[in-house]
Amino acid sequence: MLRFHFTQEDLTKVRVATEPHALWEIAVSLHRLQTREGRWAYAPWFRTACDSLRRAGLERTVKSFLLPLFPRASYFPDFLTPPEGTHGLDAGLEAVLATPYERVASEVGVLTRTVGAPAWAGRLTERDMREQLVDALRAYHRAVIAPHEEAIQERLHAERSRHAHTLFRAGTEGMLNGLSPTIRWRPPVLEIDPYPDHRDVHLDGQGLLLIPSHFCWHTPVALADPGLPPVLLYPLHHRPETESHTGSPPLSVLLGPTRAAILRASATGSTTTEAARLAGVTPTTASHHTAVLRDAGLITSHRHANTVLHTLTPLGAALLRAGRGSH
Repeated sequence: MLRFHFTQEDLTKVRVATEPHALWEIAVSLHRLQTREGRWAYAPWFRTACDSLRRAGLERTVKSFLLPLFPRASYFPDFLTPPEGTHGLDAGLEAVLATPYERVASEVGVLTRTVGAPAWAGRLTERDMREQLVDALRAYHRAVIAPHEEAIQERLHAERSRHAHTLFRAGTEGMLNGLSPTIRWRPPVLEIDPYPDHRDVHLDGQGLLLIPSHFCWHTPVALADPGLPPVLLYPLHHRPETESHTGSPPLSVLLGPTRAAILRASATGSTTTEAARLAGVTPTTASHHTAVLRDAGLITSHRHANTVLHTLTPLGAALLRAGRGSH
């Protein structure tokens, strides 16, 4: 069982990641390849992922290089899922490259003792070996995660909307109580059961970053090192994926991918800068697209000091719901 012990100050410092954590999604998607548990929830992804890895010539790389570093076990190195991953794949991979070699050596040593690591893992202290790792992670992400990013983003924004509604209705403790069937809030302790080991984490005023994850299945995951900022990766609520697409066309067809991404960002309120980052465009370009969406009656914009906040209109919310129904 994993237990997070909260103080009153910690309850004021609970945050929810606003973007998918690219490195965590890589880690837990690799776990999905190692087990049949939850396969029903990812069946179409699993089939297309295996085909994509084969076409990209990555099967051997995944089997002999990535899976040994991300075992579906009680431990894998924390430096592989740095906090910078919430700012995108590039930022996360740069953080992996920049990890001090002493920390890499220490965590690879833990992996060797607890799970078992290949002999070459010790060379990850060397910059060129980590560059090979980063190249492999980037290629894996491009092959099996990037094609699904739109759907993952959509699910994450739905989760943010759920949390916003719960916060208004029941506060932070209500939100903690409704995260996942395997997470229980027993004030002042957040319990995760089952969990691979028994651990107590005293937050002591640091708060907790919650990271909703598409590829995390059933059991939440935390960083192993108690000296790192506390993080809890937890699974989104799943429904079976389907390969058929009936009904309305996807939002990206109706609006274009950029405007569709900005519309999703507006579901829980988004500044122009946040919308630009989500859509992968400059703030100037995002501002142009928000103007088009605003003129179409899909979003409304409010200025607060030097920031403009965009939110959905009832028409925009209806279109977003219809778009979700088309996946």
